[in-house]
Amino acid sequence: MLPEVVGIVLVSHSAELARGLADLAGQVAGGEARIVPAGGIEGTLGTSGEVVEKAIAEADQGDGVLLLADLGSSILTIRGILDHQPNGHVRLADAPMVEGAVAAAVSAAAGQTLEEVLMAAESARSVNKF
Repeated sequence: MLPEVVGIVLVSHSAELARGLADLAGQVAGGEARIVPAGGIEGTLGTSGEVVEKAIAEADQGDGVLLLADLGSSILTIRGILDHQPNGHVRLADAPMVEGAVAAAVSAAAGQTLEEVLMAAESARSVNKF
């Protein structure tokens, strides 16, 4: 059983992309991160608020949940959900999805706080600057 850590939800239009990225980030983090993929709508592309809410509930072990998204409409879905979440317990990272997920997973596995995991994910933006 995993220790209590910040949960991470990967919101994508593609279930395969979300699952693959969850696997990659989990491997980099040594299997100690709680990463839940949330992608697709009934076997097709799209983002489902219901799928995202279930993933948040699965990822939430009490230390908060960080969300990363692939495209704009995923972000809109997340923002609608966040309107109903209490006091910042669930946060959306402004980060590239792949790099942000890996950085967040390593940070979460190290036992860092939600704010620290968010900062790790968002610092991944600078990785792509030339």
